[in-house]
Amino acid sequence: MATLPNPLPRLAADPSGRALGLGLPAGRLIDATHDGPWHEPLLWHAEDRAAPGDWAALSAARTSGLLPVLLDVGGPQNGPEDWELMPEEMSYPGDHDAEEVLAEFWEEYAADEPGPDQDHPGGEKVVEVFGEQPGPDEMLAPFGPLWPGLAAAGPLDADPEARAAETADSLARTGSWLKEPRLALVPARRSADIPAVIGWPGPLNHENDVARLCAVLRSWEDRFGIRVVALTFDQLVLSVAAPPTTTAEAEAIAAEHFAFCPDNITQGDHETLREYAEREVLNGRLWSFWWD
Repeated sequence: MATLPNPLPRLAADPSGRALGLGLPAGRLIDATHDGPWHEPLLWHAEDRAAPGDWAALSAARTSGLLPVLLDVGGPQNGPEDWELMPEEMSYPGDHDAEEVLAEFWEEYAADEPGPDQDHPGGEKVVEVFGEQPGPDEMLAPFGPLWPGLAAAGPLDADPEARAAETADSLARTGSWLKEPRLALVPARRSADIPAVIGWPGPLNHENDVARLCAVLRSWEDRFGIRVVALTFDQLVLSVAAPPTTTAEAEAIAAEHFAFCPDNITQGDHETLREYAEREVLNGRLWSFWWD
């Protein structure tokens, strides 16, 4: 994967990052992958829990080629040193076309997607308890098995960096999404590239080369002002600076979400794309994705 020069090795001899114009708190460099230590650090993260204001305090890191993200070190998977990161598996996001990636996934999943859990052992019990689940036509309405195309770009209602800082502060404050958030810095060209740069394994059941999904994130950066704000072992959280304000806009974006992460609908709390669009996408300043 093509990357910028990595400034993180300089933190080994200069933990505070003063030479980079930073004043970092105590932290650690992570080079652990599923194949052993990487040839250079993949990321740095603070030792102490993230607090409101921490994201903005490290905004100067961008001039050194380091972008912020919150990482959750709580839960059974612990932190990124135990996530079995796979940077060697990643291509370059700029080598992929976002619409081609989404169209491929849509056509793979939309034609005959089963109801929630009916393709897993014991799925018949789900039907007994909850009744018949919507079929593909009802679940994906108003769209059909053919890829509907990209949603139109929306107008910004906030500066994307300011919205990202606001979202990070909210996640650090409430604890509703992240058990033990740590502010991290990643050597990435764009926020959208962060998952591929570190070799994040979260979507492995859906896509092994996360750079393909990062190509979609790049497109969402351009059209909706998203920023990658947080990662857990298997969850991605984005801030949104241009959220959709009409039902039609939300449904068009929800179609992209389904292709990007079908589990948001098929394994989530929403039975149909329309319901998901109304509850999670319409006017939503935060988008989250989880892969089973």
